[in-house]
Amino acid sequence: MSGKDPKRPGLRPSSIAPPAPSAATPPPPAPPPAAPTDDERWMEVALTHAKNGRPSPNPHVGAVVVLDGELVASAHHERAGTDHAEVVALRAAGARSIGASLYVTLEPCNHHGRTPPCTDAIIASKVARVVIGCRDPNPHVEGDGATKLRAAGIEVVVGVREDKALAWIAPWAKHITLGLPYVSLKLALSLDGRIATRTGESKWVTGPDARAKVHLLRSRSDGIAIGIGTALADDPRLTVRDTPGESPLRIVFDTKLRLPIDSRLVQTARDVPTLVLCGLEAPVSAEEELLRAGVECVRGPVSAEGRLDVLAALRSLAQRGIVSLMVEGGAELAGSLLAGRYADELHVFVAPILLGPRGRAGAVDWAGPDTPQKAPRIASPAWELVGNDAYVHGPILYPE
Repeated sequence: MSGKDPKRPGLRPSSIAPPAPSAATPPPPAPPPAAPTDDERWMEVALTHAKNGRPSPNPHVGAVVVLDGELVASAHHERAGTDHAEVVALRAAGARSIGASLYVTLEPCNHHGRTPPCTDAIIASKVARVVIGCRDPNPHVEGDGATKLRAAGIEVVVGVREDKALAWIAPWAKHITLGLPYVSLKLALSLDGRIATRTGESKWVTGPDARAKVHLLRSRSDGIAIGIGTALADDPRLTVRDTPGESPLRIVFDTKLRLPIDSRLVQTARDVPTLVLCGLEAPVSAEEELLRAGVECVRGPVSAEGRLDVLAALRSLAQRGIVSLMVEGGAELAGSLLAGRYADELHVFVAPILLGPRGRAGAVDWAGPDTPQKAPRIASPAWELVGNDAYVHGPILYPE
């Protein structure tokens, strides 16, 4: 055989284009998705537990112990200073951890922090396998947990459901590697892009279900921030009310210390921690008055435009242990975060109402991109219907 097509000399069979399918012939069906492996299935269970607790400034971590295909124990990291998820799960499993598989969403620690190394507890438990979602990205940690486990004779598998595992630790990973909080930017607007009516009235653009969702987002954050313009216009409380959970630190970006003493934020500062970030030249008398009311003030550098240096402010918040920061307004603050590429997630609520051409526009105040192709966007947006309002959210992608 010469390897050539006998009907068309000089052409190999592989180079002949197949006939175009008939319009009446449906395309072949897509192959069914591969069934998850046992490791993937159990890691998914561990990931469902990772969302629980309030461990900040530590990461969210989940763990399960499986023996002979059966779930023996499960746990999550509840709070900083308490035992980590894998230790809690192994303690619950007891003697049934011997020869079992441990599934943990983040590589077990191999260093002393507030608690002893998790690797020591894992080795002592005599598990046979450890399956890890993602590696520990902490550049300040000396020691490789997976390596220590392997050296002890334990089989270690790394990278199972890694994308989901990384998503759960994204705030902590940014905080620990860059020294900045993970910033979620929340916007609420009408169908025609207005944030208030022509008279400035903004309560309420969105409905009660959307507001409850916002309160849930607040409860998952370490800090809630607004600009002084929003504080003056809306006099908000910035607390968690419509859902179970704790109110986080309330933060106001207020360059010149204009926050009124009779505002609801100041009047409730002894009940809910409140912090004002101000410029170096802000009036000392205003600071002293706020301090007497229970408000903490932190001074920082100001940009050439006369606004707080956002990057310096974010670094200051990270140093205070703010891992996840939710920003709810105003337009200048949101614009600075987007212009500097400091915002990591976007949460937008769109109400099915029209506020008209004279309604107040400008959920974000910034120059914006040169072309739509360069516009920041939500990567893989998730859409939900929350009451009568549309809610879209996801990580922000900044095109190069």
